[in-house]
Amino acid sequence: MSPAMIKMWISIAGMALMFLAIITIYLSRYKLKGIFRMITAIIAYLFMIVAGLTLLIVFFT
Repeated sequence: MSPAMIKMWISIAGMALMFLAIITIYLSRYKLKGIFRMITAIIAYLFMIVAGLTLLIVFFT
């Protein structure tokens, strides 16, 4: 696989992680209560951080 195709798949994975982060942030803010709210919020922000780092790596390589 060419380097451009690898970058494409990595960026698609980063966008998917951002989509998952949006869904889990919505769930944690509006649908869940208690400890589940905290757990999903932590997972959501981890998704967002990993997605941002992934896309930064793609942009700067």
